[in-house]
Amino acid sequence: MPNIDKKDFFELLKKNKELQDIIQKEIEKNRQKDEILFAQNKMAALGEMLNNISHQWRQPLMELSSVFIPIEAKVNLGVNIELEEIKEAIQSLNQITKYMSSTIDDFRNFFATNKEIENFKLLEQINIAYKLMSASFKANNILLEIIVSKNPTIIGYKNEYTQVLINILNNAKDALIQKKVPNPKIIIRIKENEDEIILDIEDNAGGIEVFPIEDVFKPFFTYGKKNGTGIGLFMSKLIIENSMNGKLTVTNTNLGANFKIITYKTIIK
Repeated sequence: MPNIDKKDFFELLKKNKELQDIIQKEIEKNRQKDEILFAQNKMAALGEMLNNISHQWRQPLMELSSVFIPIEAKVNLGVNIELEEIKEAIQSLNQITKYMSSTIDDFRNFFATNKEIENFKLLEQINIAYKLMSASFKANNILLEIIVSKNPTIIGYKNEYTQVLINILNNAKDALIQKKVPNPKIIIRIKENEDEIILDIEDNAGGIEVFPIEDVFKPFFTYGKKNGTGIGLFMSKLIIENSMNGKLTVTNTNLGANFKIITYKTIIK
């Protein structure tokens, strides 16, 4: 074993300490970058959700007007209003405002900050994601078809999983609208085996024209999307693979793009 004098030994210790400091600083930088990306993704999701709220509320606001207009016209013309008509109007107003209040609750629950691992039913989260986007889908005549034989339970972060569903559904919706696909459709399939729960989201927009296709998961990568941030799919992959120890992949099929989310029935460490 070669002899190391005291000077060399302390020099080695100093270099080792400097290297550790550099590594620690890089780890901290990456952590801060991830936090910034999470914040940007949340803001992008918030903007999308506000757009969805406007879609969700447009119809009930028109219904509110349709309730008020005939009553206002009778008041202006001095025509007597029957008590029964007022009762029906009040009943309609109550139903509409309850629906609008329920919409706000849905969006508020979606953005809840509690981050705890829990058991949740997959179909319920699919329904929540669709409910938050349904008005936008209807406005663009997009059909969502759900093919499921079971409603498996997933262990993980419920709201973050829903965010992933919404990110992927939003990308599919935008592709269908941009390409002006006739009879636009998104198909969700759920499969379950002994250890895994597999969810496929497939659209009929003709596929992703990117090679290699995995580049869509890179941060700030956008593919023909106007006003896109390029972080939705990156964050989705981070959530599924880092936070839930699952897998998120994408392939092109005969119809279009197919995103596959694989999660496990037990937490894999």
